[in-house]
Amino acid sequence: MSTLDLRELVKHYTNGVETVKAVDGVSLTISSGEFVALYGPSGSGKTTLLLLTAGLATPDSGSVVFDGRDVVRMSERESASYRRSELGFVFQAFHLMPHTSALDNATIKLTGGGATLREARRQVRPWLERVGLGDRAEHTPAQLSMGERQRVAIARALAGEPRLLLADEPTGNLDTQRSREILALMRDICHERGIPALLVTHDLDASAFVDRVHTLRDGQLVDGMDPELATITS
Repeated sequence: MSTLDLRELVKHYTNGVETVKAVDGVSLTISSGEFVALYGPSGSGKTTLLLLTAGLATPDSGSVVFDGRDVVRMSERESASYRRSELGFVFQAFHLMPHTSALDNATIKLTGGGATLREARRQVRPWLERVGLGDRAEHTPAQLSMGERQRVAIARALAGEPRLLLADEPTGNLDTQRSREILALMRDICHERGIPALLVTHDLDASAFVDRVHTLRDGQLVDGMDPELATITS
């Protein structure tokens, strides 16, 4: 069982003469099997927080402790291994190869970790089925809708059976019904496998599927849903 523990994370950017406090002293613990949603207006620092957690950005101060190890202090090799072997990350951008089938796009992380293409395809097919793309596995991104491309990216993140799941607006390109199905799938995976998950979203429906809700505003964490946010995101 693993726990994610963000401790006093700070990440500021300088934009000309102005300092942008993207993440400003955020502390958050997500226990094993817990599915947590993070809301906030655009530019509030949500994606920056995910990148820090993934080891894709370096904080000015603070720590990201997963399974007892501080991601911030990992070597480049250790950090790459953490992302490849332990982390499932659903990016807001799909990052799909244009002339490659949905099936093989979803295998990239597994083959990058040393699996043969045959073995990776075997592992990926059930996940494409679970996200509703079993009959679209041989289609290229150009032959898929935006929502279908998003589901390929979700299957890719889940196929390696990650021990930590991070998701940046995973339902942003999905219709309401498919969004709810994907949120339910992510919730069930977290609960069944006992993995912590952090979901960054504007989707108000997501609050019905998660165990806890927080809001990030001006780089700082607030418990629960900011009442003003419902108006902003609706």
